Amino acid sequence: MQSLHDSSGRYQTGFGNEFASEAIPGVLPTGQNSPQQVAHGLYAEQLTGTAFTAPRHCNQRSWLYRIRPAAMHKPFEPLAHATFHNRFDEAPATPNQLRWDPWPLPSAATDFVDGLVTLAGNGSAAEQAGCGIHIYAANRSMQGRFFYDADGELLIVPQQGRLRLATELGVLELKPLDIAVIPRGVRFRVELLDGEARGYVCENFGALLRLPDLGPIGANSMALPRDFLTPQAAYEDIEGEFELIAKFQGALWKARIGHSPLDVVAWHGNYAPYKYDLTRFNTVGSISVDHPDPSIFTVLSSPSDTPGTANIDFVIFPPRWLVAEHTFRPPYFHRNVASEFMGLIEGAYDAKAGGFVPGGASLHNCMSGHGPDAGTFEKASTAVLNDADHLTGTMAFMFETRKVIRPTRQALDAPQLQHNYYECWQGIRKHFDSERSA
Repeated sequence: MQSLHDSSGRYQTGFGNEFASEAIPGVLPTGQNSPQQVAHGLYAEQLTGTAFTAPRHCNQRSWLYRIRPAAMHKPFEPLAHATFHNRFDEAPATPNQLRWDPWPLPSAATDFVDGLVTLAGNGSAAEQAGCGIHIYAANRSMQGRFFYDADGELLIVPQQGRLRLATELGVLELKPLDIAVIPRGVRFRVELLDGEARGYVCENFGALLRLPDLGPIGANSMALPRDFLTPQAAYEDIEGEFELIAKFQGALWKARIGHSPLDVVAWHGNYAPYKYDLTRFNTVGSISVDHPDPSIFTVLSSPSDTPGTANIDFVIFPPRWLVAEHTFRPPYFHRNVASEFMGLIEGAYDAKAGGFVPGGASLHNCMSGHGPDAGTFEKASTAVLNDADHLTGTMAFMFETRKVIRPTRQALDAPQLQHNYYECWQGIRKHFDSERSA
């Protein structure tokens, strides 16, 4: 595919701010958004991600100045997809702890859209709440086809292989340990830079992801706004026979389109794709005793209508120092009102001695007990804590949601499901002795 024409800079920094970007200088109008005639014969088009009347501080929209308006395509027709959907009622929700091995990379030619597999989810696009949780495994760049999701924004978490996301507003290049968010409705193409790729996708049906409030933590920890990058304007002026794929109300549709829809020459606003390098996260932890709650690892949050309760939290467990004294240092045994889907990008997770590997996943639903396996508990509970532990070469993450996460039938029937996962806790020994103190 022909490269996009772009301006000299690659990225703009900042999260949620107003941006202005031109691939050709002088395109952006001054004084008004939709003048009678736009420079170079372009069309003005507004893309809105929130209600027109949303409060100014959370109102998101961008003005696009493009070669052809987005309305120019043939009618949509249903497009069958065997594994990518929002059918979260196919099987009863389960309180059992679930864990999967990594999904294999495909042998047949498979691009990003074809390689999407839905593992679980809750809520719906119609409800405008909840999320879909998917994995992708691909071995071919998208060729002659483009995709957009009208149901929610897409949080993409690569685990293997670099991606080039060519979007209407510019290009984002991702490597494992980067993430990207593609806003609802933004059209894009995924190119594989290493031949094969695998990772995770969270489809957010609720309020847009944002940085969490920090409260007493202050202004200078966790994910910093300046480390989020949005693309510079880039465009393709290409005619031909292409396919535009839309996800709408849980189903896929396809339409013929006679040109590349990535034809935005300039744009300004605050509704745009963005990327973030997870290694830039400023981790906070205890320097005395005990654990702060894992909410201190939140990168992005989609709020709900209940204050302090998220529709979705995106949480990471990055490299860090463990220094707390008289404290069981790995994640402790716990049961949550929230439900947790975890993935592993690289390394090992410090609560599991084995079985949870990069590319794998686990699901612990509301009030299902989970925590360290037997081997991890015995090792950590008898460790000498004179020295600090430096966790390196690891990155796990969690999609946490207030709604029960319902696995799909294909996830429950998959050969990757570890039917013996529960056994990791069966070897936990009874240590109780009524005559013994601490």
